Amino acid sequence: MSSKYHQPKGTSADGPYEVLVTPESAGWGYSGLRILTLRPGEAHALSTRDSEFLVLPLTGSCTVTTDGKAIELTGRTGVFASATDFAYLPRESEALISSAHGGRFALPSARTERSSLPARYGRKEDVPVELRGAGACSRQVNNYCLPGTFDAEQLLVCEVLTPGGNWSSYPPHKHDQARPGEESELEEIYYFEISGGENGFGYQRVYGTQDRPIDVLAEVRSGDTVLIPHGWHGPSIAAPGYDLYYLNVMAGPGQDRAWLICDDPAHGWVRATWDSQDVDDRLPFEGIDQR
Repeated sequence: MSSKYHQPKGTSADGPYEVLVTPESAGWGYSGLRILTLRPGEAHALSTRDSEFLVLPLTGSCTVTTDGKAIELTGRTGVFASATDFAYLPRESEALISSAHGGRFALPSARTERSSLPARYGRKEDVPVELRGAGACSRQVNNYCLPGTFDAEQLLVCEVLTPGGNWSSYPPHKHDQARPGEESELEEIYYFEISGGENGFGYQRVYGTQDRPIDVLAEVRSGDTVLIPHGWHGPSIAAPGYDLYYLNVMAGPGQDRAWLICDDPAHGWVRATWDSQDVDDRLPFEGIDQR
């Protein structure tokens, strides 16, 4: 099953996109992701059609022009340097993404039937940066587009940065059943970048139940993507010496846009051990350029 859900760098490339995951290509209903590289002075026309999108700089800056207005994104020098500003585009939008100096841009998306929100700017200063876990489970989460941080119709987006040698997405958890107040039904995409150039690597685990089997144990490198239609996912393991970044994109059929997870009961007890441990002093990542 790993080959079905783990997409190494380049295997989902199409046209201008280094990564192209659509609901159709993933075999599900809602979540999507594109990774776009622009050389200096280049531009790319994006039609959102039946989905809402973010334009989220990974490296570099850009201008997003839509509905007669220009949204200037300052961006960043790299994913470990800082959080970034971003732009939101509703469904049925036409946008031009242009970059004077070039860069790489994530375009997470969610299919939605609603279009009640305008295109708008997301300030870097308004992105909640959370230090989650403790000890070897310490990680940083940049909460861009989640309930309570930024309004969207169905799209959920965050970044997780894990220092080398640490585990994140742990304890393993899932969100594949609609259980009001307990668990949401959400498809999820993990997109990875790792420090250390071609040498950097990490591991991603996904496993299911007897009724809904899935079995992924993938060695991941920069540019890789893992699709999670259902099942327990975690840990995401950063090899010692190589810091791990991943972008999470989630969406599902629920109309209340909730992000509710359920821990694997075999491992959920680990959370209680964090009370007696300190957060890794390598966090937060600030001003670090690890291109």
